Amino acid sequence: MPAENFEEEGLAKIPNLELANLKFLLSTTNNVNDEKIKAELFEAIKAGSMAPFYEEVCSDLGWTVDAALLENMKKDNEIKLKEFDDSMVDAETNQGEMEVRDIMLKKAEYYSSIGAKDLALAQFRKTGEKTLTLGYRLDMMFHQIRIGLFYMDHTLIKTSLEKAQALIDEGGDWDRRNRLKVYRGLYCMSVRDFKTAAGLFLDTVATFTSYELMDYKAFVTYTVFCSMIALSRPDLREKVVRGAEILEVLHGLPDIRKYLFSLYNCQYAEFFTHLAEVESSMKHDRYLSHHYRFYAREMRILAYTQLLESYRSLTLDYMSKAFGVTTNFIDQELSRFIAAGRLHCKIDKVGGVVETNRPDSKNWQYQETIKKGDILLNRIQKLSRVINI
Repeated sequence: MPAENFEEEGLAKIPNLELANLKFLLSTTNNVNDEKIKAELFEAIKAGSMAPFYEEVCSDLGWTVDAALLENMKKDNEIKLKEFDDSMVDAETNQGEMEVRDIMLKKAEYYSSIGAKDLALAQFRKTGEKTLTLGYRLDMMFHQIRIGLFYMDHTLIKTSLEKAQALIDEGGDWDRRNRLKVYRGLYCMSVRDFKTAAGLFLDTVATFTSYELMDYKAFVTYTVFCSMIALSRPDLREKVVRGAEILEVLHGLPDIRKYLFSLYNCQYAEFFTHLAEVESSMKHDRYLSHHYRFYAREMRILAYTQLLESYRSLTLDYMSKAFGVTTNFIDQELSRFIAAGRLHCKIDKVGGVVETNRPDSKNWQYQETIKKGDILLNRIQKLSRVINI
């Protein structure tokens, strides 16, 4: 997919996930008093007469409710819903099942657009009962997944993804199959399953049309983040570093490009600088804010492992200069990760040297088998005593 705008190929942006992002930003410490973001969210709420969402925002963010505005928005909602009800009566009397279904669907989408989550889901269920076409049913499932993403309702997202997959297995078309991969990838990323997310995102880089979720630059950014933590170095080179579609977009994302290539080209001091920037951006990302500490830690371990694999031993001073940090920082970091079994090396504090002790995979498997075998035998012995009694 070229970097130019193909947003008309996406589904309608209902609910508008950008509003959920704005609300999230206003809940973060750095942006809690950001008047520009607050004004943007407020104007969007007024423009869409989003009375239910306005009440939710006021409650969650501690805004003072403008009673007159809320009343006017509720009246606008009632007028619009009455129009749907009148159209429904006319369609049931004078038109066919298709027209009735279309009005029911529009009503469900309207509930979704104003932030009436429960009413929207109930209306979608009613509409689903009158819908036989596979494509329409899938589009309704996609909409319900978006509602789940808007509210980060994991139960709703999971059940809707499962239903959508079942419908796809019945014979969904190529476009909807690819769309489901993006939806599933975004959810996997939000629950820290970076490996699955990376695979799904990479499968759809060339065919991305899910602009109702995010723009293409954001999609490529997420793809790079997930791929760097999940893929082996050869796979990263093949699928990302040499990926034509990704490289095309990275020209417009210089910071993400430097982050990717600084690790790949073993420029560790530069990588640490860009990792700090990525960590900061993740704190303000609705899908990744809960995982930024984990992500930064795992990427540091990845960088240390990549350097240590090239040497039998190297000095703490060399490592500290390579990563652009102090010797004490490297000493503490390596000690912590060695103790946790994440790095295969040992530190000679007196000599100021780090010695690698890469495990032999066959020997490790043998030792692991012996260990698990002993545990199994002990459990069998305990069980036999209980049975004998």
